[in-house]
Amino acid sequence: MSQPGAPNPSAGRPPAVVVIGGGIGGLAAAAALHLSGRRVTVLERAPSLEPVGAAISLSPNALRALDVLGVGDRIRDLAAWQGDGGLRTPGGHWLARTDAAAAAARFGGPIVLLPRATLVEVLAALLPPGTVRTSVDARLTDPGDAHRPARVTTPDGELEADLVVAADGIHSASRRTLFPDHPGPVHSGFTTWRVMIPVPGAVFPSHETWGRGCLWGTHPLKDGRVYAYAAARTPAGQHADDERAELLRRFGHWHHPVPAVLAAARPEDVLRHDVHHLAPPPPAYHRGRTALLGDAAHAMPPTLGQGGNLAVEDAVVLAHHFGDLAAYTAARLPRATALTRRAVRVARVNMTGSRAGAALRDALVTAVSRTVPGALLRGFDGVADWRPPQPPYAAVRAGRTSAARRNEHG
Repeated sequence: MSQPGAPNPSAGRPPAVVVIGGGIGGLAAAAALHLSGRRVTVLERAPSLEPVGAAISLSPNALRALDVLGVGDRIRDLAAWQGDGGLRTPGGHWLARTDAAAAAARFGGPIVLLPRATLVEVLAALLPPGTVRTSVDARLTDPGDAHRPARVTTPDGELEADLVVAADGIHSASRRTLFPDHPGPVHSGFTTWRVMIPVPGAVFPSHETWGRGCLWGTHPLKDGRVYAYAAARTPAGQHADDERAELLRRFGHWHHPVPAVLAAARPEDVLRHDVHHLAPPPPAYHRGRTALLGDAAHAMPPTLGQGGNLAVEDAVVLAHHFGDLAAYTAARLPRATALTRRAVRVARVNMTGSRAGAALRDALVTAVSRTVPGALLRGFDGVADWRPPQPPYAAVRAGRTSAARRNEHG
C-alpha cells in the first residue's frame, strides 16, 4: 500500500519521473531511478550539460553510491587519488601531512579528484537517448499528493509525474513552491575562485594553505592539468574587473606552486562565486510527490568537500525509497543538516580573520597532527564511511568488478 504522498503509479506502466535540473545530483538521481525501472525525463535550463565549475572531489561515501550505479570503478580509473599532501602556511611551512593510503584504509576506499565534466559525462551515459532535454525552463506548479500526480510546466506544455525530483540548485524555485515560508540561502561570509588549467613544469604534492581570512588549494589532476581554488572573506556581491589580477594581489606572494598557477592562468580561466548555504534546513526534503535533492535540499559551504558527494548519496537513497518519500526525508535530512553545520564550523576555523586567531589555529593543528597520528582523517569519521542502503541494481550488478564489490562491502 502506498504511503500518503508517495508515488502511486497506474498499473501496467513504469512510474513517470521528471527531474528538474541536469547537474550532478539530477543526473545521478535520473540514473538511479532509470536503473531501478522508472521512466525518467530530465529537464535542464542550460543549453547543454556542460557543468559550471572546475573539478570535484569524491570521497568513499559518494564512490560507494556510484558503485550502486555501476560506474564507481570507472570514476576511480579516471580520477587522481588524493591524500598525499597536507596543510601549509602561506610561507610554505607544513602544518600537517596527509596520506592517501591511510585515508583509503580508514574509509574503505580512496578520495579522488576529477573534472566535473567527466563525472557528468559518465552519469549522462547511463541514461537512454532522449532522456535529457536541455534549454527547457521547467517549473514545478503542483507537488501532487496521494490522489493526483505532480505537475511541471515547460514552454512546450505541462508534464504529469508520479515523482518530481527537484534538483534545481541552491536558489531552487521548486523549494520555494514546496516551502514558501523557508528563508532560503544565506551568505556564508566568503567568496571562492577556481581554475583548472595546464601548469608547465608543475610537480608538487596536493596542499591546502590557510592564511588570515583566506585559503588556497592546489591539486594535480590525472589528465595533467592542475585544479586550484581560493577563498577569502568578502561581502556578498563583490567582483573585480580582472579576477586573475585580484588573485595575484591576494595570493601572488604565497609559496610555490601558487605563483606558478597564477602565471599560467588567463583572466577567462578564473571562476568566481559567492558561497551560500541553507540555514535553517527545509522542514522536509519532500512534499506530496516531489523530492528535493542536492543543493536544493542542503546547500553547504565547500569546506568539507561534500556538496556533490551528498547529492550522489541523495540519488541512490531516493531511488531506494521511491515508494515512501517520508523515509527519504528521514534518511537524508539529519545527515545533511549535521554536515552542513559542520561545514559552517570548519569555515569559521579555516577562514579565521584575526592574526591571533590564525596563529592559535595553526599552532593547534601542528600540535595535534604531531601528537595524534591521523587526526585530520578523523574529521571525516561519520562522513566518508557512509554506505548506501541497497546493493547494486540488478541491471548493473553483472558488470561490476570484484574490486568494486569489495569496496562496497568493506
